[in-house]
Amino acid sequence: MIAGRQYWIMIWYGILALGILGLWAGVFWAQRTGWKNVDEVLRALGTIAVSVGMLLLLYDRGGWVGELLLVTSLLCFLLALVLGRRRVARRAATVRDPSDPS
Repeated sequence: MIAGRQYWIMIWYGILALGILGLWAGVFWAQRTGWKNVDEVLRALGTIAVSVGMLLLLYDRGGWVGELLLVTSLLCFLLALVLGRRRVARRAATVRDPSDPS
């Protein structure tokens, strides 16, 4: 028995809606920027995976599938973190300091 189960279900449906909206916006901007924002698309996919996984677990359906989705979402978030940091590091390397005489 999960305390406030119906509230948690509503919360996870809201998070799922935010993930779908984020995926739509991420793909929309990725097409315009040459897929330079892959980290944002991965974050959206991770949000969708974690919310679907939690909903499956809250409904007591597909136990191992729900857990697999939670692990997949963790991998999406970690990959997004790595790719996002690399992009920031590359951008910092290309930006020169205007006070540097060289």
